[in-house]
Amino acid sequence: MRPPDLDWRRHLRAGRRELSRAWRHLALAILCLAAASLPAAANDFILVPMDLKQTNHLKAYGLAYHMLVQGQQVEWLLNYRGGSFLAKSQREMALEARIRGVSFEFVTNADVSAIKAEIERENMEVVLLEKPPRLAVYTPPNTQPWDDAVTLALTYAEIPFDKVYDREVLAGWLDKYDWLHLHHEDFTGQYGKFFGAYRFETWYQHDVEVNEALARDLGFSKVSEEKKAVARAIAKYTANGGFLFAMCSATDTFEIALAAEGVDIVAPELDHDGITPGFDKALRFDRCFALENFTLVTNPLVYEFSNIDTSNYARLRGPEADYFTLFEFAAKHDPVPTMLTQSHVSVINGFLGQTTGFRQGLVKKSVILLAKVEGTEEVKYVHGNVGRGTFTFYGGHDPEDYQHQVGDPPTRLELHVNSPGYRLILNNVLFPAARKKEQKT
Repeated sequence: MRPPDLDWRRHLRAGRRELSRAWRHLALAILCLAAASLPAAANDFILVPMDLKQTNHLKAYGLAYHMLVQGQQVEWLLNYRGGSFLAKSQREMALEARIRGVSFEFVTNADVSAIKAEIERENMEVVLLEKPPRLAVYTPPNTQPWDDAVTLALTYAEIPFDKVYDREVLAGWLDKYDWLHLHHEDFTGQYGKFFGAYRFETWYQHDVEVNEALARDLGFSKVSEEKKAVARAIAKYTANGGFLFAMCSATDTFEIALAAEGVDIVAPELDHDGITPGFDKALRFDRCFALENFTLVTNPLVYEFSNIDTSNYARLRGPEADYFTLFEFAAKHDPVPTMLTQSHVSVINGFLGQTTGFRQGLVKKSVILLAKVEGTEEVKYVHGNVGRGTFTFYGGHDPEDYQHQVGDPPTRLELHVNSPGYRLILNNVLFPAARKKEQKT
């Protein structure tokens, strides 16, 4: 155990948290004293605009979630001013919005009637958010918080979540949650294909040791079999009604793990035995959620899992020319994909990841394309149904860090409060709270 006098970082973080809470309480007290100055008679509703007038889009999602936690219903106005939120006016919520730095407007019953009349005429829809979803993030216990964009987004937006990993998944814990995000995991058991570049690094060797020990402790002979069991458990959770969201390598490696049930696709340098001869003809694409007919890359020295990924195309364009475009949907007929694509802009800066995007020819016909790079076969963002549940896959690692490298510093979301790329993540967080209508697409 580290001596107490040397454990200064932990005490510093705790002190900062206490100071933050103290400032928050002080701000709330000051605003409460000023509450009498807020207009009272005509404040029937609070409108949280999500167009270019919003000062902090990311915190606005946290405010909507907070309202649900407080038992207040929220209406999501799809395609109206960037996907705004509307709720009954409560002085406490106005104060909360001010503390979070979220722009809002007081509107009257007459204003709301006019807004809803416009929504009825245009390609817009009102979706009722009723209950805050229970959220879990699948992430290794030893990861850094800035290694995952979703963890950053939830933390910055002040939306609570639990962390789970292999032990909890295999123990059946997922039944407690409505929504699950997959950290950029490698479900094939190949340690992220870092063998070629980092096999002599201490951190990589430690990662291998930790994963092998966990697999043995859970009763598996090797990591690849343990990871495939975890993928099957997540697939079952989704089919039973869960909302699954994944980014980066968690998207295609999850699909590969499902397809490779019963065959060994891992090189002996990584799992100490051989690849199954003819494995490529034994892949079960019918088990996959979104992808099919892909070809695997089994060379452990190559930093790629398959031909699904479109990273090479994005690198050729470079950061200055890398963009993807959101599809527009008929809000009244297809509210689900409309919810998932709410944004104040339709063209968004691209960003790389181990899995940057998906080749369109390998995406199943039943899957809804939400965004792609125009004029190419590169799909960035997809959604679909599995049993009673849904999945959404989003290519890339961090929407505000174009080429995230091992050991890079954390993304500071206070510098990107209006990030459209991060908005897509938070759309998925609120999506399970919506009262669903049957999808027509």
